[in-house]
Amino acid sequence: MIKVGDKLKIECYKHNGYLEQTSEEAIVLEIGDDYLIVANDRTKLTEHDGSFHRTNEPAVLFFYKKHWFNVIGQLKNSGLFYYCNIATPYIVDGRVIKYIDYDLDLRVFPDGSFRVLDRNEYKYHQKKMHYGEELNRIVESELSYLIVLKKQNADPFNEDVVMRYYKKFQELRK
Repeated sequence: MIKVGDKLKIECYKHNGYLEQTSEEAIVLEIGDDYLIVANDRTKLTEHDGSFHRTNEPAVLFFYKKHWFNVIGQLKNSGLFYYCNIATPYIVDGRVIKYIDYDLDLRVFPDGSFRVLDRNEYKYHQKKMHYGEELNRIVESELSYLIVLKKQNADPFNEDVVMRYYKKFQELRK
């Protein structure tokens, strides 16, 4: 059973079961009945081809059991950005957070503007990996819901919430 302060890895898969990316470390900040909040800073990301790099800034990550997305609040020098992956609800397998990524992303900028990314990649994988109609409906519905949350500045799109978790992360690292 995981608890606050534990260090987990994160694995991102594609629909065909292919491991796309691994994140070396995420510290558990809060565990709810249907969500998990973790954070990291300058963590190592290993890509499917074996190449790797480190993230440039601290991040607070929000994973959900009932929604098909996860949200990364990135604390950059130029402000708070969000990178939102349309993805399956997460599972925890041992000490690893796992999810399947469905290409579509929502990028939110510090001024509140946002942009949907990777529609062409989604369409390509939709054909190549044979996403069914039900999956397509879920993906589009969850993307729309995510945009509604952003427009309402509802959690996790609330800077005070992200900063509160970031402070907790800093305390746990001491």
